[in-house]
Order: sequence, then C-alpha cells, then structure tokens
Amino acid sequence: MAAGTGCREEKPAEPLKSLKPEPLPAVPASGSAPGTRGPSEDVAGPVYGEPLPAQALRVTLAGERVRLGAETFELVRPEDAAKLAQRVSGRAVLVVPDADTFLVQASELLAVLRDSAAAVWLAHPDGPVAYPVVLRDEAGFRAWLEEVAPGKLRIIMRADGFELTTSVGKLPGPDANGPSVPAREGRQDIVTLRKGLGLLKGRFKTSEDLCLVPSFGMEVAQVARALGGVFSAPGEPMFDTLCLVYPTPHRPTDAG
Repeated sequence: MAAGTGCREEKPAEPLKSLKPEPLPAVPASGSAPGTRGPSEDVAGPVYGEPLPAQALRVTLAGERVRLGAETFELVRPEDAAKLAQRVSGRAVLVVPDADTFLVQASELLAVLRDSAAAVWLAHPDGPVAYPVVLRDEAGFRAWLEEVAPGKLRIIMRADGFELTTSVGKLPGPDANGPSVPAREGRQDIVTLRKGLGLLKGRFKTSEDLCLVPSFGMEVAQVARALGGVFSAPGEPMFDTLCLVYPTPHRPTDAG
C-alpha cells in the first residue's frame, strides 16, 4: 500500500509542434484577373487619412531641394541643413511631396526633421489628408525590430507590391513566392492592402505600431499613398503609431 501511494502517473509532454504559432491568414486575391481590372479608383479606393494639420509648417519637396515659404534649402550643404533645423525646431512640419522626388533624395530632410521637429506629417498627393509619422533611419528600424513585443508588423513596399511581414512570418498572398499584395498593372492596390492590414490587426490585437519600409528608390508621393491603406475610414487608423523607415543619409568621410 505504501508503494502504491508513492507513485504518480505523469502526463506526457505536449509535442513541440503544438507550440508552433497558427499560420497567418492569406490576403484575399483581387476579384479581377490581371489586365481586366476596372478604373484606377477601383485599385486605389477612397483616400483616407487625418485632416491636414492647420498650424504645421509646410515643407515642399523638389528633388534634393526643399522649400519652406520663400526659402529654398539644399540639405546636402551642412549650412542649409543647420538653417532648416533652426526653422523647424519644436514645430510640427507637413512634408508635401511632388511627383518625382524619391525617398533617397529626401533622406537629408527626414534626418533633420527627426532630430529637430516636434511632429512630422506626410501629405497625400491626391487629397486633403495627411499622416503623422515616426521617422526611423536604418539603425533605428533595426533597434525597433529587436524590441521584445508581439507582432512587429511592417509593410515592405516594393515596385511589385506590398509584403506584409510580422514576427512570425509573412502574410501570404495569391502567389506564395510573390508579395502579399501584388501591384495591379503597375498601380498600388490600396483596397487589398487595407484588407490585409485588417487581417493583421485581427490577429495581433495588442500591436499598436506599424512600420512602412519602402524601397529607397520609391517616390515619396507613392509612400504617402501607401500610408492611406493603414486607414479603414477617414480619421480611423488601424494602428496608433505609423513608422516610416528612410535611408540613412550618406555622410562624407571626415578627412581629419
């Protein structure tokens, strides 16, 4: 009897495969076959965002130059960068893109704004809305990824479409080897991007921030259009914080 009371039946350990996260849902394929899509509005959908910030300074892009009021700055020149930093110090700034400026050309401006402005907004090129963004250079983005937090949701933006990526893998699209949301005849599919981000929000309910990581050769105007996909309705972002990753500006080597 004593021997019988000394033994206890132990439950077998759960198999390791039971600890594997559930697979991410797939982004629904677009309803039309390539080449049969309707007008561009069907792809872009309505323009959603926040109202333009009334008191913000407007900085307009023009290639590697920027305009603030009547002043023009060439930010590859240290004296111009220092002057602009003084102008925007402690102020909210609205960045207004033109059609042709690439993200890599705006890197010096974004570095100045990250260090000096109180808040940074990016204007949508097709409607009177804008997006408040947290600016991160490449090192800042890597540090963000290393934080211990669920989700780490990001949109990788390429010419062939959007890849929706998380800490547990990529959201699959119609082609397992392609982007989660393919471009439609060279145009961004913002409608499907919204659907994909809605799926991510449903899966990662506690994730409050999202990073947009564009190819550095992407036009800033296209980056602004992509941010519209983060909104489910006017003034209703799916995530509290929008991060924009920009290329680290090239600094000339100090000969001294």
